[in-house]
Amino acid sequence: MNHSIDQYSLYWVDLNPTQGAEINKTRPCVIVSPLEMNQHLRTIIIAPITCTGSEGYPTRTKILVNEIAGWIVLDQIRAIDKTRLRQKIGDLSPEKISEVKNIIKEMLVD
Repeated sequence: MNHSIDQYSLYWVDLNPTQGAEINKTRPCVIVSPLEMNQHLRTIIIAPITCTGSEGYPTRTKILVNEIAGWIVLDQIRAIDKTRLRQKIGDLSPEKISEVKNIIKEMLVD
């Protein structure tokens, strides 16, 4: 993968194999790691997107991906090898980036 992998862009990602309660399958994910890190390391940090059962979780935020409603699952952030990336889908809106940042800050910093 020779192009730049921007923070807060959306990609199809192959998450298999997984174990236990980890989110699996090839699914949309948000790139959480910053561009500089993405350029220099072989791994990136992602948050998977699911379309089931996330109402009321404070660590999840609603998103529309290709007109399908889903949830960014920030409680399942993980590092993956770049070889798991498939095609780019798009980018988060500035409003959604702000929401994601606030959830991560509340969840991991404050």
